[in-house]
Amino acid sequence: MTAFVLVSGGYTGGWIWREVAALLREQGHTAHPVTLTGMGDRRHLAGADTDLDTHIEDIVQVLDHEDVSEAVMVGHCYGLHPALGAADRRAERVASVVYLDGGMPSDGDAGVDVMPEALRDRLLRRAAELGGGRMAPPPPLDDKELWGDLTGVSPADRERMKRLAAPQPMGTLTQPLRLTGAATELPGTGVFCTANGLSIALVEALVAAGDPRSARLTDPKVGYFDLDTGHYPMLSQPGELTEVLIRAAAGEGRRLKRP
Repeated sequence: MTAFVLVSGGYTGGWIWREVAALLREQGHTAHPVTLTGMGDRRHLAGADTDLDTHIEDIVQVLDHEDVSEAVMVGHCYGLHPALGAADRRAERVASVVYLDGGMPSDGDAGVDVMPEALRDRLLRRAAELGGGRMAPPPPLDDKELWGDLTGVSPADRERMKRLAAPQPMGTLTQPLRLTGAATELPGTGVFCTANGLSIALVEALVAAGDPRSARLTDPKVGYFDLDTGHYPMLSQPGELTEVLIRAAAGEGRRLKRP
């Protein structure tokens, strides 16, 4: 039995993991979907001081209060920042980290820092004009740049996303992630959603080109999987994602070699 801690990305909450959590439990595992402060059904708790540390502490409290050990920490997109922060603070409770359709944040990275410049400028402008500079309002679902690719998400789930989307507290995106190194020493798995632009083949090309950023990508403790879907596999392919998470927990996944 494996304990999975599921951390969602921007504008969403623990609700987005409903199907995956149910499938994991059906197979005898435990699942802890985390709803971060200010998100999902906790949106009313957002305040001027809600920042990345708040979200990290949300996850730390789940690990402590649920007495989770040997956790597989799953972070989706933005959720990787607080997931890694919590894994760093409670490395003794975490067995591995799954990077679901996102990069590998490093110490000092803020959410806005890892965005393309044009996208960052758009988000900051929307927050200033529509959120008082304190909140990033959820964009329209057809805004692929800010939401990511929705390939495979059913009309009913798109309606659910639109109805339940919450404004993102800007402090969660502008505060830098601080890591001691404990989290980056943990085994990891990258899961790429190919319709959203990431894939094993793309990473292999970066490695082959000698990109200096690729050193971490060829760590033998890191494996990879592709999912042929958009940015929200927990909605578009919950069964396939569940199986990948279970295989990731078992240490499976393609390894990349340095040229």
